[in-house]
Amino acid sequence: MQAIFGVIFHFIGGFASGSFYIPYKKVKGWAWESFWIVGGIFSWLIVPPVAAWLTIPNFTDIIAQTNGQILALTYFFGLLWGIGGLTYGLGVRYLGVSLGSTIILGLCAVFGSIIPSVYYNFFPKEGKDSFSMMLHSNWGQMVLLGIVICALGIIICGKAGTLKEKELSKNKTVAEENKEYRFGLGIFVAIVSGVLSACFNFGIEAGKSMADTANEAWKVLHPNAGNFLFQNNVIYIVILWGGLTTNFIWCMILNARNKTFSNYTDGQKPLLKNYIFSALAGTTWFLQFFFYGMGESKLGNGASSWILHMAFIILIANTWGLLLKEWKGVSKKAIYTVIAGIATIIISVLVVGYGNSIKP
Repeated sequence: MQAIFGVIFHFIGGFASGSFYIPYKKVKGWAWESFWIVGGIFSWLIVPPVAAWLTIPNFTDIIAQTNGQILALTYFFGLLWGIGGLTYGLGVRYLGVSLGSTIILGLCAVFGSIIPSVYYNFFPKEGKDSFSMMLHSNWGQMVLLGIVICALGIIICGKAGTLKEKELSKNKTVAEENKEYRFGLGIFVAIVSGVLSACFNFGIEAGKSMADTANEAWKVLHPNAGNFLFQNNVIYIVILWGGLTTNFIWCMILNARNKTFSNYTDGQKPLLKNYIFSALAGTTWFLQFFFYGMGESKLGNGASSWILHMAFIILIANTWGLLLKEWKGVSKKAIYTVIAGIATIIISVLVVGYGNSIKP
């Protein structure tokens, strides 16, 4: 039952993440940087402490009593993840929800599993698996196989993207409906996002002592209740401070460069609706990690939870891509190609997850 609840929680989190960008499509008359940072303020500044306040008694004391180096490292990974989150928005903008999310999350899943082992190859630590250990173990070889399969899936998706770009350029009506689609730029920011977005998982690892403190306090009051479902909520606050920092700086630069500061107060635009939809998008985004933490408390911390979470997001994002008709007007060849690429990436995620599940 613990595993079943863990899978359910990860699915809900994946649904939230795969769906969060949809409300942004209802924002009218605002530049991308304006609605992105308004939503981000809810995602990274307002909702996380509210969630912690509702679920973790005295969460501010836990943060205040945590070692400064742990806080700094957790915040640093949040900064890097913030760049990944920023480029995630751009990747979805230029590639669409379906293709953009698939490439970014596929990379995020595998890099989240492989980068720590490379680090521990150079800086060994007891209890941590190095890349060399992976090469010489069955579970590690399975994870590496999954990474190779993921790379193949991304290449297939890239082929589908080039087909779509060529076909859209020939159909002016469809091209106008997809005027923000830019494959070259999109694939670049998607790769950057996929690599750096994995830093969120590293941030959770870095700040694990805060979650452990919350979990221990919970067990004192509820000795027979198992692990605390909401223990990670205190970590998210620190990680997301880093994410807010990078995103806020960049969006303010874009506001200044594009002269779009007026978006926030321009009465000629539907301000109330824009703020509501941006807030909805930001809140929905945070819910992915709220439920991720619940799923992780049931399945255990590590790559398997991360992989499962990514797989659900890919599935939901691509369902939205089909419903939003992002592949309208392209040939069956292009559609079949992207489906093959998506299926390959999902298989790679499952292979990596299986490899981690058989780890001794």
